Amino acid sequence: MDVWNAVSAANSFLWGWFLIIALLGTGVYYTFKLRFVQLTQVSKAFKVVFKKNTKESGGISSFQALSTAVAGQVGTGNLAGVATAIAAGGPGAIFWMWVSSFLGMATIFAEAVLSQKYRVERNGEYLGGPAYYLDRGVGSKKLAVLFAVFIILALGFIGNMVQSNSIAAAFDGVLPVPSMWIGIAVALLAGFVLFGGIKRIALFAEKTVPFMALLYIIGSVVLLFQFRNEIIPVFELIFTSAFQFEAAGGGVLGATIKEAIRYGVARGLFSNEAGMGSTPHAHATAKVRHPAEQGLVAILGVLIDTIIICTVTALVILVSGAYTTGETGIALTQQSFIAGFGESGKIFIAICLLFFAFTTIIGWAYFGELNVKYLWQDKGVQIYRTVVLLFIIIGSVIHQVDLVWELADFFNGLMIIPNLIALMYLRKTVHQSLLEYKKLY
Repeated sequence: MDVWNAVSAANSFLWGWFLIIALLGTGVYYTFKLRFVQLTQVSKAFKVVFKKNTKESGGISSFQALSTAVAGQVGTGNLAGVATAIAAGGPGAIFWMWVSSFLGMATIFAEAVLSQKYRVERNGEYLGGPAYYLDRGVGSKKLAVLFAVFIILALGFIGNMVQSNSIAAAFDGVLPVPSMWIGIAVALLAGFVLFGGIKRIALFAEKTVPFMALLYIIGSVVLLFQFRNEIIPVFELIFTSAFQFEAAGGGVLGATIKEAIRYGVARGLFSNEAGMGSTPHAHATAKVRHPAEQGLVAILGVLIDTIIICTVTALVILVSGAYTTGETGIALTQQSFIAGFGESGKIFIAICLLFFAFTTIIGWAYFGELNVKYLWQDKGVQIYRTVVLLFIIIGSVIHQVDLVWELADFFNGLMIIPNLIALMYLRKTVHQSLLEYKKLY
């Protein structure tokens, strides 16, 4: 109980206003410093990600790198996190989620640029991420080691345990199979992908991520069509609730602007991971003409994750009226789809959650692996992969996951701090990279 209280108190501070202000501040700075790169250069981003790529030794295509990054970004947070934001912050939280995502696009551009610029090539593979640009760019080995340890714990081990638990919970009552066997099946499939290295991970992400995103978006659009008369009123509700200074009623409708900002911004940033330091690992592996080129591609990850997928989740919850049921998290999202599709809606969400959580497991495990390579080179990789698979199995049979969630949030919060230090310390490098790219291309 003492551990629970200590971790919970630390998270209340980290994920209260401290990290929200730090992440938003970084996003605001880069948005103005880079002259709204997320708007002015977005057309180039689409051209880059879909152009033919000569995948030379050590590199993967921009599209594969984006898919690997999105694999880590799009997860249970897109289904459960958005629902939690609405339940705690009201419909207005969605407006602030959009704001944080817009600013996060500039932050994630900077992360991708730095991951490209300070990456290293070892045994025909590109290795990069915050640990590498903290070490080689900032010149702080200590901060680099701290980040590497935090992300291995937060994503590789604890985070993936939570993801496998979500998969097992989603299929509880849907499949007549014990949770452990679901965990073992997930671990075996994950092991097959992970032990194939970055080439197999990138190929898996390239084929799976677009499919899972389209499946969920199509299902959501079909439901939205059923409630099409509610769409315009819902947008009005989002905007009016976003600036509600006084509670107008009880429950979710009683949320004020303070709660709307806090939960909308926090869940938006947590979902798209801009500033967290996770996705740069994928963007470091791409073979591109210039670091800024992959920075533009990284912007699309936030667009897909939050502006598209999180938004359709929010609209489904609001148009269906499920947000007034008192539910929260994944149960609220399930209620929304049950309202549109009956009990088959629960099965649809279970299938989507399987894809979302599994791809996140692959993405997060790979991000952690790059930090294992930073700390111990190739010596600890096989051990790390095996431990990840064990955590996946353990996660599937845990019934009380509250402390595990708290620990995951705690280490997520800790790894953000050294990453933001690097982003601000190397801000001139990012700016210069964009100016150089504009001159050349």
